Amino acid sequence: MHMRKLPSALLQTAEDSLDSPSQEISDSARNMIEGFLEAIPRVGVAIVITLIGYVLSRLIRTVLMKVFQRSQTESFARVMSKLAGWIVFGVFALAATAAAFPSVKPVDLLAGLGFFSVAIGFAFQDILENTLSGVLLLIRQPFESGDQIEVSDQAGTVEAITIRETRIKTYDGRLVVIPNRDVYKNVIKVNTHFDDRRVDFVAGVAYENDARHATQVIVDALASLDGVASEPAPEALVTDLGVSTVNIQARFWCSPGQHEVRVMLDEAIKTVKEALDSAGIEMPADIVALQATPSFKAAMEGSAEVTPGGGVRLT
Repeated sequence: MHMRKLPSALLQTAEDSLDSPSQEISDSARNMIEGFLEAIPRVGVAIVITLIGYVLSRLIRTVLMKVFQRSQTESFARVMSKLAGWIVFGVFALAATAAAFPSVKPVDLLAGLGFFSVAIGFAFQDILENTLSGVLLLIRQPFESGDQIEVSDQAGTVEAITIRETRIKTYDGRLVVIPNRDVYKNVIKVNTHFDDRRVDFVAGVAYENDARHATQVIVDALASLDGVASEPAPEALVTDLGVSTVNIQARFWCSPGQHEVRVMLDEAIKTVKEALDSAGIEMPADIVALQATPSFKAAMEGSAEVTPGGGVRLT
C-alpha cells in the first residue's frame, strides 16, 4: 500500500503554523529587552534628577534654617525650612517622572496630582487641618517657645510648635500635646507676652478702722517690696462692705512668670498683714449671729429636757 505525498505548499503552511507561537514569544522577549535597554538611560536620568532634588532640598533646608533663625523663632525656622525642602523635592520628583516616562505629559501629571491631592485631603483631613493651623500659628506668632500660655483648659510653658501639634510643659512638670487646630480655634491667653502682669488679693479690715488710712498702709507696704513695679504704681481700692469687714483689693504689677507671680503674691500678703498689724488696724474674722431656738434656750437654762430630735420636754 502506497502513501500519497502531501503537496509542498501544505507542508510549508504546517511548518509555519508550528513555528508561529515560538516566533511570537521570541519577538515579544526581543521587544521587551529592547524597550528595557532604551529605558535604562531615561531611568538613569530620573534617578540623577531625584538625587539632585534630594541634595538640593536638604541644602535649602539648612540654608533657610540658618537664615530664619536670625530673625524668627526656632519653631518657625524649623517648620518653614522643612516645607520649603519638601516643595523643592516634589518639583524634582515630577521632573524625574516626566524624564522616565516621556509619554506622560506634565499637564497630565499636574491633573493627576490635583485629583490625588483631593483624595488625600478627604482621607487625611485632620492631619492637613493641623498642618495648616500650625503654619498659620507660625506666621501669626501669637506666642513662641518659652511663653507661658493657657489654652484648651491647659496651662504651661510652650516647648515647641511642630507641623502637627503644640507641645506644652505644665507647671507641675508634665508634657501636654495639643493639636494645632484646637490651639488655633480656641482662645489663647499668653501670660508672658508683656513685661509685667497685674496681681491682686483682698484684705478685710474692721469697720472701726479708717479705710483711707488702711489703704495707704497697704500701698506703702506693697511699694517697699523688691520685685513690685513702680510704674504702674501699687493700688489699694475698697471694693465692698462685707458683713464684718471693709474689703480692700490690693493690686500691684510684677514679672509675668508663673513662679514669680506666686512668690510675689505670697510675699505681698505677708508684708501687708505685718504692716496692718504694726499700724494697729484690725483684720477681724467673720461675725456670725446666732439666734437661740426654744430648745437651745431651754438647754442653756436647764429648765427643760431637750429630746434627741431637738424638741423640748418639760420637766
